[in-house]
Amino acid sequence: MKFTLTSTFVVALAAQATANSWFGKPGAYLYNKWHETELERWLSDNNVPYPTPSDRKDLENLVKDNWNDKIVTPYNSWDAQSLQNYLTLKGQKAKKGTEKDVKSLAEQVKVYWTETEDSANQAYGSVKDWIFDSWTDSQLKAFADKHGIPVPQPRKRDTLLQSVRENYQSAANKISESANYPGDWLYESWSDSDLKAWFDERGYPVPQPSTRDGLIASIRRQSRLASLNLQGAYAQASSSAAAAQQSLSDALLDSWSDSQIKEWADKNGIKVPQGSKRNELLALARKHRARLYGDNVSATATSVYGAATSKAGNQYNAAATGLAGYTNWIKAQFGLATDAAAASASSATGTAAASASSLSSSISKSASSASSSASKSNASASKSAQSAYDAAAASAASATDRVKEEL
Repeated sequence: MKFTLTSTFVVALAAQATANSWFGKPGAYLYNKWHETELERWLSDNNVPYPTPSDRKDLENLVKDNWNDKIVTPYNSWDAQSLQNYLTLKGQKAKKGTEKDVKSLAEQVKVYWTETEDSANQAYGSVKDWIFDSWTDSQLKAFADKHGIPVPQPRKRDTLLQSVRENYQSAANKISESANYPGDWLYESWSDSDLKAWFDERGYPVPQPSTRDGLIASIRRQSRLASLNLQGAYAQASSSAAAAQQSLSDALLDSWSDSQIKEWADKNGIKVPQGSKRNELLALARKHRARLYGDNVSATATSVYGAATSKAGNQYNAAATGLAGYTNWIKAQFGLATDAAAASASSATGTAAASASSLSSSISKSASSASSSASKSNASASKSAQSAYDAAAASAASATDRVKEEL
């Protein structure tokens, strides 16, 4: 019995040790696979001094000790303006009286911060899944051409990203370069002006002195943040699209007479209980509102902003990769370093909101007008309702195009 208890205790300790290694603070399971030059590169990128020469164990311990502050909660080292700009990006304002209080601002940013220790570990376990997010189409094409990566025609953004990600490791292997935390080879096809433009487009200050190595190091360090910001912006845009589409369908249904709703339900194989009242008919129609478009709102919103072609599970990349005007869109969205950049992001968000609000108002007026006509005659109602729907649909398409152009 004593042997059994001892064995159980030993097994439990081993299991706990394994759990701590894999699920505790980031450690060996993530960067023990990194080459020593990658460990040194990460430390250098994040301005963590290390002695030279250093043995591998010392380098790993330094990465481990600084991982949380540099990767999981980097905002704790941001200045007041950067913290305020991040809040603006999230559609928030700093609490009155805390505009210059770094500690208070950091606590406010913490509420809207999306990166966790788990997500950071997963992300840096496969940098190819996000490090290309902020690249332009031409930069992706140049990378594919330089490394002989075949890309299906026509070369759309989603196919470019998919091909580059799938062939990223083999490209690194061919030139004997590391791929876990890649070196400057990743940006060999970028000109110096491309590197500086990356900062300008996001409102980030260009590192000084602006040496090529310094620019690449800063881009490499901030690429994860740029990817996270894009995720947030896409979520906001997708939500606005879904809301606009729901307003459109509500306006159409409100403009229909009871008999029209029943006729539509019958054509679509939707059973309507006998004696259903108008509010019950509307509830039933809204439940099946997807059939108004032949698809659901979520899928429709996704089709507007880009087809799902990236790695399964990375929902943002799947939707954002097909976004037309990708570079112009993010240029106005993300500024984390200057007032001008933050104002630009705020203005872009406001423009989108105003467009959605204007669209909703227009739809409601159209619905009201159609409903009034419907009360005069069923025939006239049908025609007016359809006209209202067609006009609203055209307005929605126009508004979507406007938003994408303005953002």
